[in-house]
Amino acid sequence: PLVVALTGGVAAGKSAVARRFEALGVPVHDADVAAREVVAPGSDGLAEVAVAFGRNVLDGTGQLDRAAMRRRVFADPAARGMLEAIIHPRVREWLRERVAAERAPYCLLAVPLLAEKIAQYRWVDRVLLVDAPEPVQLARLIVRDGIDEALALRMIGQQADRPSVGEG
Repeated sequence: PLVVALTGGVAAGKSAVARRFEALGVPVHDADVAAREVVAPGSDGLAEVAVAFGRNVLDGTGQLDRAAMRRRVFADPAARGMLEAIIHPRVREWLRERVAAERAPYCLLAVPLLAEKIAQYRWVDRVLLVDAPEPVQLARLIVRDGIDEALALRMIGQQADRPSVGEG
């Protein structure tokens, strides 16, 4: 199938766009869903994260404590790089498997960090970019994730600059 990657900054509106395509019957494969699945309890991904970061990154049920991990990796670029090195290859493999099994003429891949990792997605045919002004992203992120403004600004600041989106 034709593979269209849907991307954009954090809290820019990617999920809303993906839901509209899904409502039209277009298959959507979401990297965020993949990121949760590749570190599900009992997975090799979660085991590798626990070895790399310590068992204290797991909550009481043995799942990844996402809020604690988010605070840690957005405060420490080396930790973020280490986590991405574990998760991103697994996410790409998950997405490629979904595309390989697809029978529709085209599908959408929702990939938030596409601009930062474009070289690993050369197999994508087209890119659809969703954008929103930074103040809108900031407000959405604070409400959506229940985080403070400082963390939200760090998260936004870690993403590709708008002029570089689509380059590479």
